Amino acid sequence: MHAEQPDKDGEDEQRGEPQHGLRPRGELAAGHILEAALRLGVGRIVIDGPSEIARIAAAVGPDGHQKVMVRVVPGVSAGGHDKIRTGTDDQKFGLSLTDGGAQHAITRILSQPQLELTGLHCHIGSQITDVKPYLVALRRMVGLMARIRDTHGIVLPELDMGGGHGIAYRPGEPAPDLTTLARRLRAELIEGSAAARLTVPRLLIEPGRAVVGPAGVALYRVLAVKHTGEKVFVAVDGGMSDNPRPALYGVRYAPRLIGRHSTASTCTATVVGQHCEAGDILAADVDLPRDIHPGDLLAVPVAGAYQLSMASGYNLVGRPAVIAVHEGTARTLVRRETLEDFRNRDIGG
Repeated sequence: MHAEQPDKDGEDEQRGEPQHGLRPRGELAAGHILEAALRLGVGRIVIDGPSEIARIAAAVGPDGHQKVMVRVVPGVSAGGHDKIRTGTDDQKFGLSLTDGGAQHAITRILSQPQLELTGLHCHIGSQITDVKPYLVALRRMVGLMARIRDTHGIVLPELDMGGGHGIAYRPGEPAPDLTTLARRLRAELIEGSAAARLTVPRLLIEPGRAVVGPAGVALYRVLAVKHTGEKVFVAVDGGMSDNPRPALYGVRYAPRLIGRHSTASTCTATVVGQHCEAGDILAADVDLPRDIHPGDLLAVPVAGAYQLSMASGYNLVGRPAVIAVHEGTARTLVRRETLEDFRNRDIGG
């Protein structure tokens, strides 16, 4: 959950409502997410900030019960870009080992009879291609579990090391082998638990992007080809509305021509979107056939993760359809967004 800081004496989280009877937008959203999680019987709620402890306990009620984990910031920097590194103290996620925030939150959770602390959670970043940062984070998490045992007399049964496993967006890029990663983590956990005289906790990892990323392909139709000096721009019928990731943190893709075979030589081109932004670039300096022209189709592999969830109606460009393909059969999962969809939301003034 998104963390909200309580005031100095913690009174706001006990009152539940601000003095003027209006909840800040973030608090309202967090409350709705919590209510939905409890209603749906979510197995574990990961606590991201101190204000969430009393909020969850109050939502559960005096006779309720909810299993929770604590998201710990282990002080490990990893990931493909500063904006997706989540394991250090200088970002918004989790509770710090360094300043004692994680330990304080654990003490407070253990004082709430409705909450059952089942384990610790961490996430150190995204697009990680090296095993070493995970091993460093795991050692620190095991160390914290040992301190919890020594301080509170409880042995936590679960340790979730999060995800962030990198995938290759372009040919030749590095990507970790998940089987090897799991084996290394498991071996390190067994060794660290034995050294700390801990029962080995259940190990969880979250390979989301590694599963769904390679399963998706984005298709674009070429609208125009423009030669400006030595630059070749290929404009397509999408852009940063359906994929803001290149503009946000420099993700690079390898689009390719599909639908026809070209015998032309290749040229270095930049694939751009149709939005009124100089940064609306889907793929810079990629090799495409020199005879590429309007009407051609471009496929962008490895588009299954984040692209759909981060899409927007920017510039009132509708989001694309989502088509599932299995053994030669295609079916629509999400229809294309149209101008009529935008008009239907406008209720006038």
